[in-house]
Amino acid sequence: MRRALGPLFSAATYRRVVFLLLGGVLLLPYTLGAGLLAQTVAEDAPNRGGALAVILFAALIAAVPPFLGGTRELEIVAARALLGADLPGPGPAGPLALETRLRSAIWFGLHLVGGGLIGVLGAVAIPVAAIAFAERLGLSEGALTGLELGPLRSAGPWWWALIGLALLAGTLYAAAGLGRLAATMAPVLLGPSPAERLAAVAERERRLAERNRLARELHDSVGHALTVMTLQAGAARAVFGADPDFARQALSAIEETGRAAAAELDTVLGVLRDDPDGADGRRPAPTLADLGRLLASGTVDADVGPVGVPPPVSREAFRIVQESLTNAARHGAGPATLRIRQEDDLVIEVTNPRAGDAVRRGGGHGIEGMRERVRLLGGELTAGPDGDRWRVVARLPAADPR
Repeated sequence: MRRALGPLFSAATYRRVVFLLLGGVLLLPYTLGAGLLAQTVAEDAPNRGGALAVILFAALIAAVPPFLGGTRELEIVAARALLGADLPGPGPAGPLALETRLRSAIWFGLHLVGGGLIGVLGAVAIPVAAIAFAERLGLSEGALTGLELGPLRSAGPWWWALIGLALLAGTLYAAAGLGRLAATMAPVLLGPSPAERLAAVAERERRLAERNRLARELHDSVGHALTVMTLQAGAARAVFGADPDFARQALSAIEETGRAAAAELDTVLGVLRDDPDGADGRRPAPTLADLGRLLASGTVDADVGPVGVPPPVSREAFRIVQESLTNAARHGAGPATLRIRQEDDLVIEVTNPRAGDAVRRGGGHGIEGMRERVRLLGGELTAGPDGDRWRVVARLPAADPR
């Protein structure tokens, strides 16, 4: 019983009634206009041809609103708020596809028909119930005179009151059913088209790529600085009493590295503003031209030949070198060797002695990040043990990837 009477006391039912009545309200101008035009044609026979031309013109005007993008947006808002339909918000501004407009027009038409049906049922049920109760309570007299339906006569207001209540309950049940059906159909008729879904997926992938890019920048720049500072701090602590001069040099290196890391962090955060070149006054993203300060922070045997590559390639190459040297300092057992040469491609090679079989078993993301950088540029990366050394070789196209 509770389940059967549930729709009568559910707030969702009354929200659906409001949604359907909105369709009934939108149907009124169409109904009134059609009635007036039909009356004109019926009563003015000599000018019937002109009246038919007016009807055709009015029909063309009436057919425009269902296909408008603004109508679709309003229907989406109403369906989400009143039907609880699972619909995405309006898509980016731009012309709608024909298939999307057709689905929206079908939805608009069904909304008007459903609203008109509920409006008619309510217009019959509510007055009948109200008049019957008023008659029975003595608030009115003769309001039901002449009203007959089979064995029911106007002298039995209680029967008419029950009929009115039954009609009212039936209207609510009909609204609940139609509203549930509308909520089910809304994603089909008002949801995004396949092209819009693909565009949304592409936009989501673009945002994820930006987040991954930021993660790589933070990992490579800040991770390198923290590794160097940790090693320098450990060295300073180990010789603080025996070699104060070396300890002071290490502390000075930590200070410089910290300042450079702060500048790097500001640059990396600029990625969020789509400003990798520091157009708003921040320090630009480092390139191969900045290798000097990177190599000065550690013991590296460097052999860098003449390089002339586009800025995007140079920026990514710097990060690859930075991450390779970070891994060498963190996991290696001795100084790293860096070789950079430009052939048809830009070739970066970093090797360092392995610290033992236990290295490279951690859960870091450095090599994975380098692979992503190289893949986005259309290059190749190999990284792994080579005898008693760890070797990283990156080949990047020397042409501008854009």
